[in-house]
Amino acid sequence: MHFELTPDQEQLRAGARELARSFGDDYWAEKDQKVEFPWEFYNAFAEGGWLGIAIPTEFGGGGLGITEAALLLEEIAASGAGMNGCSTMHLTIFGLNTIVKHGSADLQKEILPSAADGSLHVCFGVTEPNAGTDTTSITTFAEKVDGGYVINGRKVWITKAGDSQKMILITRTTKREDVTRSTDGMTLFLIDIDREKIDLRAIPKMGRNAVSSYEVFIDNLFVPESARIGEEGKGFKYLLDGLNPERILLAHEALGIGRAALEKATRYAKERVVFGRPIGKNQGVAFPLAEAQIRLDAAELMARQAAWRYDQGLPCGQQANSAKWLCAEAGFQAADQAIQTHGGMGYAREYHVERYFRESRIMRLAPVSQEMVLNYVSQHVLGLPKSY
Repeated sequence: MHFELTPDQEQLRAGARELARSFGDDYWAEKDQKVEFPWEFYNAFAEGGWLGIAIPTEFGGGGLGITEAALLLEEIAASGAGMNGCSTMHLTIFGLNTIVKHGSADLQKEILPSAADGSLHVCFGVTEPNAGTDTTSITTFAEKVDGGYVINGRKVWITKAGDSQKMILITRTTKREDVTRSTDGMTLFLIDIDREKIDLRAIPKMGRNAVSSYEVFIDNLFVPESARIGEEGKGFKYLLDGLNPERILLAHEALGIGRAALEKATRYAKERVVFGRPIGKNQGVAFPLAEAQIRLDAAELMARQAAWRYDQGLPCGQQANSAKWLCAEAGFQAADQAIQTHGGMGYAREYHVERYFRESRIMRLAPVSQEMVLNYVSQHVLGLPKSY
């Protein structure tokens, strides 16, 4: 067993940490409060060549693996940027994996270089109001016509749609009742976000407000056949190529938020004096912080293993799902304890831990709920009957 990062990975991590921490907590608090996309932050990482970290080198990317991408996003989250920082770019890292693996040569040449240099923003349209995590129940439909398809439907919780020029969209090209297997008859497209045919409505939400989420209404949008990713009817299979990397990346983001919260809480516990002594001298304060550290360290090992297995081409469904579950729990527990350590001031915006708490809560819901992870492990790891 070997647990150390390579010198190159350590150097990458240090570079990401230095750039991310040049944007302080006050910057992120302002962006979150004003519901403003953090363009200064995004452009700094684009200019530094970070956005294409996992895009192949022939398209202007770094050609690195999910491990390196995960380290990047963990450092961004740990800087205090949290999900507001990570969500500006993680779709570029994992969402475009479908184009890297299944897109035509022309589509790859058109999209990947612009995504790598940060000039093209792409969002990912999967979830629907009446389908939720049951992706096979989506009803957004692409009807075949001369020269292409006409798409109608609705999506929800589409991150960054209002700041994107294109969307990777999963549709049905055959209705669910007309296929043998529920996963058949689904097709992926890369579409232009044409505001004459696509209506975007931002969703007011609890946290991560600097990067908005949207309801998306698609009305008679024509797309040429060249916009299709891979073969018709195989979109669900292609979609699966992005699910494990997504879980691995978001696991590391949850770790980062937990690390940021723990750092703030530990500093406060050392500096805050009550009854003539630092509150961190009391075991009632110190022990929960120590437990948070242990939980984060343990979750990190699973997340690193999942990333390593993916990069080695090994099966990693169990590890990716387990990492997502463990890191989400550990990150949330650390953020919650950070508020408790600060006492009443933890509820105030001044100390920023309330923002970490709000953003860490997302990780227990997205990109898949903790309950659905347990469903996966029950069925695919333990071999128990499917429960849904």
